[in-house]
Amino acid sequence: MVGLLKRWSGEVFREIIGRPPPLTGMKPAVLALALMLPSLSCTATTPEHAEEAGTVRWGRILETALASSGQTGKPVFALFQEIPGCAGCKQFGREVMSHPLIVEAVETEFTPLLIHNNQGGRDLEVLQRFGEPAWNYQVVRFFNAQAEDIIPRKEQVWDTGGVAERMVAALTQAKRPVPAYLKLLAAEQSPRLKEAVFAMYCFWTGEMELGRIDGVVTTEAGFMDGREVTRVKYDPQVISLPQLITAAEKVECANTVSVPATDLPGAKTTRLKVGTISGYRAAPKDDQKKQISGTAAERLTLSPCQATKVNAWIRTDPAKALLFLTKAQQTQLKGGA
Repeated sequence: MVGLLKRWSGEVFREIIGRPPPLTGMKPAVLALALMLPSLSCTATTPEHAEEAGTVRWGRILETALASSGQTGKPVFALFQEIPGCAGCKQFGREVMSHPLIVEAVETEFTPLLIHNNQGGRDLEVLQRFGEPAWNYQVVRFFNAQAEDIIPRKEQVWDTGGVAERMVAALTQAKRPVPAYLKLLAAEQSPRLKEAVFAMYCFWTGEMELGRIDGVVTTEAGFMDGREVTRVKYDPQVISLPQLITAAEKVECANTVSVPATDLPGAKTTRLKVGTISGYRAAPKDDQKKQISGTAAERLTLSPCQATKVNAWIRTDPAKALLFLTKAQQTQLKGGA
């Protein structure tokens, strides 16, 4: 019986006609079968802890979320998701909604709300209220306490960087503080990032000094042309290549600079030797982020952007290094967890 009913699932509809029909437009018999599926499923996983929902601790009642938002000022992070869902829905849950930094940001900076887009009852009422299509792929929306969109609705934002970027935009629009780690995560995943390789006398120093520069997102110790180098990924919207080269020169971490061939015109200087990146290889793991080694931060699990900034400041300004950690990481660093 369950096998027969599963033929009516959204995933099979996609295979047959490319996209499942709207829930409200289904024939009564088919609608009844679809709504019976969750209760007949053999899985012991509850919907709120389903793979498609990730590891966020979700609220499920819109009115409760709006009331909480009104009391705390935290925007509502509303995930409209198909549960049980297709492979893409599950991937979104595993990769985006289970990312440790995304999870902590959702739970501490927002009011989490999960709405099933393939169910009846209260979920269907919420879909209709906000004009969300049923049986749709995942959509994240941000509401204020009056149930108004804080930033415009947008579909097909299915990657960690894209979700982080919209979280930053929603917090900014709501005039809420934006955690440094969330800004870094959005930048780290951005397709606009560019890279440059700087040669210097010591890549341990290079990672520390270059990592302090605003606009530098990640650093990596490596070798090129038989020399120690530091590979930098930077955000050109924050710092231009000429500005980056000047900043690297000021901290004596730019004997030469190498960039992709397409960036050569913007890297011309009167003093430095400028070339293209060729033959670069990363240094061994025990040569990476050397400033963190031997400190309490060594036991933390850090994202690449977090590791870059913590490595840059942990030895000289621990208080600043803390700014790039989540509250949970700060507690762990202080031995509280």
